[in-house]
Amino acid sequence: MQTIVTVVLLWMHSFVCKRAPGRSGRHHAVNDLVVHSFAAAAAGAPVTKEPARLSRMDGKRPDGLTLVPWQSGKSLCWDVTMICFLAESYVNGVAREASAAAEVAASRKEQKYADLDSRYLFDSIAVETLGVLNSSDNSLLKEIGNKISLNTGESREVSFLHQRILVLVQRFNAILLHDSLPTIDCTD
Repeated sequence: MQTIVTVVLLWMHSFVCKRAPGRSGRHHAVNDLVVHSFAAAAAGAPVTKEPARLSRMDGKRPDGLTLVPWQSGKSLCWDVTMICFLAESYVNGVAREASAAAEVAASRKEQKYADLDSRYLFDSIAVETLGVLNSSDNSLLKEIGNKISLNTGESREVSFLHQRILVLVQRFNAILLHDSLPTIDCTD
């Protein structure tokens, strides 16, 4: 029984610890999917990752920027964040509402980039470790999926985009879980 508890604690730690191997890979993979989706949605519209000219005073910058106007003549900046609802600070909120951790993380990102130039729109893409998205993500992904549908003629692109994100998150969760398991010597 103690071994199971130890494994569960190691597993939880791998999802919460900022230094856990695989966490940054999961973030970059989701951002790459978003970049690819924007390009597919706007028939190859150029986007850039981590645009240098949008740096804050502390050097932090959004994960991406459309280089052509996305809506209302403004380019869209986005920042991806992966949030673990198992962190102690989110448990009470998640117990009441499934997307509570994602909503909190999204609002923190919006505050972080509130001083962006008025020439840009900003959207945070907050994904919980089990794949729950914040509400603005759902509307942004729906907009992107609808634009992809116009280009491809496939009406299910919104669902496909959500599924790709969920599968990607679960793949990296499996990596985090695998890397947190203790090694067992089977030579006995």
